[in-house]
Amino acid sequence: MLKPLRVGNFTFDWGKRTYVMGILNITPDSFSGDGLLKMEDAHTAALDQARRFAQAGVDILDIGGESTRPGAQMVQQAEELERVLPVVQAVAAELDVLISIDTYKAAIAEAALLAGAHMVNDVWSLHADPDLAGVAARFRAPVILMHNRSSWAHAEVKEKLGGRYVGIPYEDLLPDVCRELLESVDIAHQAGISDDHIILDPGIGFGKSVEQNLELLDRLGEIRALGYPLLLGPSRKSFIGYTLDLPPEQRLEGTAAAVAVGITRGADIVRVHDVPEMMRVVRMTDAIVRRKPAPDH
Repeated sequence: MLKPLRVGNFTFDWGKRTYVMGILNITPDSFSGDGLLKMEDAHTAALDQARRFAQAGVDILDIGGESTRPGAQMVQQAEELERVLPVVQAVAAELDVLISIDTYKAAIAEAALLAGAHMVNDVWSLHADPDLAGVAARFRAPVILMHNRSSWAHAEVKEKLGGRYVGIPYEDLLPDVCRELLESVDIAHQAGISDDHIILDPGIGFGKSVEQNLELLDRLGEIRALGYPLLLGPSRKSFIGYTLDLPPEQRLEGTAAAVAVGITRGADIVRVHDVPEMMRVVRMTDAIVRRKPAPDH
């Protein structure tokens, strides 16, 4: 039984239900086609989307200002701040929802936490910026540690289906992923982050081939067995596109299947683009797999 996570007024009671994280991409070049910087007034569009997600019942809003798709360009710190800070401030002022800042940079995380964010989602699992763990510890902010072996040398991009990774070397996929996630847990511990403030993410789509992503999703239970809450982010990812031969905007059903299977394998949080639809998938899957035992008669 995992200890509940309490952050401000929010409590996450792991195992009782699946929590939903909605994605707010304040970028022009998201792989999924939902980058809000394409809008004329991106910050207003982001707040409108946050309101829709909150109305649908989302538990967490994940706000990010840099695309992580294969081949994406790195965003300078000042530009990333300009993208995300107004959105964090506006959401924090208006909506009663936990805010996650999707960044691997300590300065961005600190500014966002000061502006009202509660949690840090680091796609490089505390390896990219040595100061990030200390920032999270100082703010007592939970951290999401994502496994990532992304490498441009192994990226392949097709016009219709987008980017994927090929030929990333693993000795043994699940033991390698588990070992590397625990290395990041050690970094968190050394900075003073407690176990109940650590969430693991297997990194679906980050440095794994299509087949490896499918295997990882099927064997999520082995990562959940490490003793930490598990976040799963399959939404619109290229492993769905390459499996079904569909572009990002046609991956709703594939995402729904991945979310449902992920919950049966132990996911505690699902990170998604299509919040209203995936809320229904989550509730239905929870009704099946998280049923309370019938009372004895």
